[in-house]
Amino acid sequence: MPETVEFPEVLRLIEDRSAAFRAAIASAADLDVQVPACPDWTLRELAQHLGDGRRRQAAIVAAGPGAEPPAKTDPKGARSAPRDPEALDAWLAESTELMLAELRAAGPDRGCWTWWGRSQAPQTSGAVARHQLQEIAVHTYDAQFTQGAAQPLPTNVAVEGVDEFLTTVSATSVPWPFNPATIDLRTNEGRAWRLTLNTIGVRCDDLAADAEPGDVAMRGAASELVLCFYERVGLDGLELTGDIEPVEQLAGWNPDA
Repeated sequence: MPETVEFPEVLRLIEDRSAAFRAAIASAADLDVQVPACPDWTLRELAQHLGDGRRRQAAIVAAGPGAEPPAKTDPKGARSAPRDPEALDAWLAESTELMLAELRAAGPDRGCWTWWGRSQAPQTSGAVARHQLQEIAVHTYDAQFTQGAAQPLPTNVAVEGVDEFLTTVSATSVPWPFNPATIDLRTNEGRAWRLTLNTIGVRCDDLAADAEPGDVAMRGAASELVLCFYERVGLDGLELTGDIEPVEQLAGWNPDA
């Protein structure tokens, strides 16, 4: 299995998950219900967030490399999501296409401002696309869950999502402030990674087949792992072995604090 999904496939998956999000919003009987995973938002506000965010990312990708993100802009000037259901659906579709158009024009290797300057993920439009796929996928789950119809993340999205989270969110060059540790993560689908936590920082690598066991191991379906990373589900659905303390420390640690 390749280490990461190729750029054109990431863009296709963004389209797919965006369509699934729109379908979840369109099927909702009431857009003013609270979203359990984002209790400060209603479904309507979640839709606003997703549309605004894709428009924002379109502007960021279009701006290219920079030490700071560009000022907030909306390429189409529609600053709030329409209340009419059909207009809202069209606005969400347009939001996604604006971002995808900029990503296609940039290609995967062009420099781009990102918030993850000290992680293993590159500061490129390709890395932005990978992260956007996961944000849209998790919020699609949120919209479905709110209506009692949550579905696991598609396998290809979820496996990609484990790798993206570990290299973008978990990995950092900030020194690990606790006891050194290794965390092994395995998906039921076959991919496996090792996080090494020490004074150099947090490093993510593919887990070698002949590696000695780490201090703690987590195993489960890729979707369950991603949803656990984003605190949508607990650890109950995962198989855990070893000392869980490093996992808890990593979950609560903010290297930028």
